[in-house]
Amino acid sequence: MCSTKKYRRSLSRCKRCIQLLKICQHDVNKIAVFLRCFNRKVPMNLFREAKRLNLKYLGIILVLLLIMTDIGYSRRQFLSVGTAPPGGAFFVVGSAIAQVVNDNLGDLSWQVSAEATKGTQENIRRLRNSELDFALANAAISYFAVRGQGAWKEKYPVRVIMTLAPNVAFFITQKSSNIKKIIDLKGKRAVVGPAGAGFEYFLKPILQAHGVSYQDFTPLHNTQLGSVDMLADGSAKAAFLGGAVPTASIVQASASQDIFFIPFDEEAKKQLFENYPFFAPATIPANTYRNQLQPFDGMNVGSMHLVTSADVDEKKVHHFTRILYEHRHQVAKKHPAGKAINPKNIVRNTGTPFHPGAIRYYMDIGIWPKDQ
Repeated sequence: MCSTKKYRRSLSRCKRCIQLLKICQHDVNKIAVFLRCFNRKVPMNLFREAKRLNLKYLGIILVLLLIMTDIGYSRRQFLSVGTAPPGGAFFVVGSAIAQVVNDNLGDLSWQVSAEATKGTQENIRRLRNSELDFALANAAISYFAVRGQGAWKEKYPVRVIMTLAPNVAFFITQKSSNIKKIIDLKGKRAVVGPAGAGFEYFLKPILQAHGVSYQDFTPLHNTQLGSVDMLADGSAKAAFLGGAVPTASIVQASASQDIFFIPFDEEAKKQLFENYPFFAPATIPANTYRNQLQPFDGMNVGSMHLVTSADVDEKKVHHFTRILYEHRHQVAKKHPAGKAINPKNIVRNTGTPFHPGAIRYYMDIGIWPKDQ
């Protein structure tokens, strides 16, 4: 059967369909099945009547129906939302966003779907190349990408649609270790996140503010859950973990080990908040994790946010923003991070410009900050 993967129609398709018709000429029911592969509902009585017609007329009917189908699908826009590898919050939240928008399109001829990717850095590159329409990203990585700083060799046209859930992260170690402050990491082995995930965009400024660099200790790479195992077997003395609170990896670590949350220096935090808009205070309530008897003054090291390219049509972004905001409660039902889609949080500035289409919608409903 003809492929419908991207519904890219051409005259050659009709020729292939006629060839199939010749194969199926003694079984009209097969033609009905064939048409249904195009998601085109064809009344079976049409084919009952067609049995009394000459086959060439049936061929004409088939071709006309396929042309009508092509016209309908040519008006449909297929929009993709880049996420991250399956298993993490980015993938779940991105999938929820795509599904909620797709379920509430109204008269829009869109087909919105989530796409698993390697994460923020791939998403930003593919947005620039028009391989994705929307994507989730970490605000710290977007901050440097839009400026062409760090490992980004050029300025990428990233634009924010809405700021989402905070990424609350910090170093943990075992209570039995002699690491009580970030500066104590010097000379130790510490996990700094998965290779290629981009943790260095927010971790290097944090370390620098505490008088530490990657050259002062042995940086190791692993997944968050893998980092917990490395703490347990002693192959690492500390690990930088985080995400939406509560974070699964920290839950596991606190359940299986006696862990210590390494605090941020107050002066260092003040410096970070002044220099980088993507950093923000974040307090973890007491008893969030096992044996955590007191609130912990952590830090949002770069919120998850929904982004697009500056080249994407303003009207399209306006519609997407409107649908998502109006049905935000449906996202929250699918993942707790959806609760961050609220009037105060979604317009929070993290240092990357907002898309004009999103700004226009927020101004329409009166939540866009006057000083932003």
